[in-house]
Amino acid sequence: MLDELPLDLDRALPEPLSVQVADGLRAAASNGLLRGGDRLPSSRSLAERLGVSRTVVAAAFDQLHAEGWISGKRGSGTYLTTAPPAAAPRSPEPGGTGDGPALLDLEPGAPCADVIDRAAWRRAWRAAADLSPLVRKDRAGEPDFRAAIGEHLLRHRGLGAGSETVLLATAGTSSAVGELAAALLSPGDAVAMEDPGYRRAAGAFAAAGVRVLPVPVDTHGLRVDLLPPNIKAVYCTPAHQFPLGARLPAARRVALVEHARRAGLLIIEDDYDGELRYDTAPLPLLAAIAPDVVVHLGTTSKILSPSLGVGWLVAAPEIADAVVAHRNRTGTSPSPAGQQVFVSFAAHGDLARHLRRLRRALPPRRTLMVTELRRRGLDVLGDDAGSHVVVPLASAEAEERGVAAARARGVALDPLARYHLGPRHHFGVTLGYTALSWSDLAAAVPIAAACLARP
Repeated sequence: MLDELPLDLDRALPEPLSVQVADGLRAAASNGLLRGGDRLPSSRSLAERLGVSRTVVAAAFDQLHAEGWISGKRGSGTYLTTAPPAAAPRSPEPGGTGDGPALLDLEPGAPCADVIDRAAWRRAWRAAADLSPLVRKDRAGEPDFRAAIGEHLLRHRGLGAGSETVLLATAGTSSAVGELAAALLSPGDAVAMEDPGYRRAAGAFAAAGVRVLPVPVDTHGLRVDLLPPNIKAVYCTPAHQFPLGARLPAARRVALVEHARRAGLLIIEDDYDGELRYDTAPLPLLAAIAPDVVVHLGTTSKILSPSLGVGWLVAAPEIADAVVAHRNRTGTSPSPAGQQVFVSFAAHGDLARHLRRLRRALPPRRTLMVTELRRRGLDVLGDDAGSHVVVPLASAEAEERGVAAARARGVALDPLARYHLGPRHHFGVTLGYTALSWSDLAAAVPIAAACLARP
């Protein structure tokens, strides 16, 4: 049966050979050429047939096993499962109820769920379920979770939470921003924020009655020299400015810290995708060089899944104490369930292995997108990192026309108009490359590029 399958590989494609092998076997299972219970050849024999290294086939098998398409039986080989999983659901139309036709999702902010080892994911949930039910929650976060995040930050972001700082669990970045605003600021206080920037953070400040003052960004990120007077805090994304993708250079980081110390400001550093850098080593976190004036925020939603609903906050003890006091007053705190699953996932090296797979999987996806966009004559902004790129356009009209044209052809794009707090000075769209399967991504990107390139 396998000798008759159309597993043709094209070395000229940007798509890795292992992905092509996995796609071919997945397609054969979907269209009935392979059926549940069929035995697959060994990785060695299939590699010989295709003229590739055994490592290529082994990587394809690993991916299919993680997705639940195949299973191994000790001593008897590898078999197609009897009930292959359905394709990952596409996102509903932005702003809709989800009842209409689904769009191919090229909006930013989604994790690459395809990379998650499903066996490890299931193990983590089972292990968390085996724990005894809690009687009371720790408002600071479960101790095991804080210990696991502390190790993660030290190993992957070079940030140690020691005597100068305290690490708390959060319900995610936006929730943490809201808690900081409620615990440390008063209604009417002003904070500065990158423009364009993360609108949900702006919404969290506004919900607490805090005024948000926009600060322009350029190709190097936040314009520190344009920070307004009489503010209490600065919210920024220095590792990978959202949404434009710049990395705040060392000189501006020093200038920002010095300004904060002189003016008595708090810097809120949102490291939303700091683990997803695969071009060069990241610059040190602001929290690592100035723990006295920086609150560091992170989240599991970009590296794993928003299913967990957890993140973290690292701050000076007095700030952490104020946040915990706010939680005690309001009865709020992050759910322990997601914390316990994360601890289980990290316990035996599954998190480290996942991050390595993620850093290998994302560059080919970015290359696929950038190659097609540039083939159409479009510019691409942003560091070779993270999970999205930005295509600048000439005007608001070009932005609206491109988004509408893509939507009409079944592809969801994200206009920069959504991220401006003040008068618009950047036009274009953000394009994410993690929400879709490889085959859906390969189908969606040419449509997006064609729509954006239209005169």
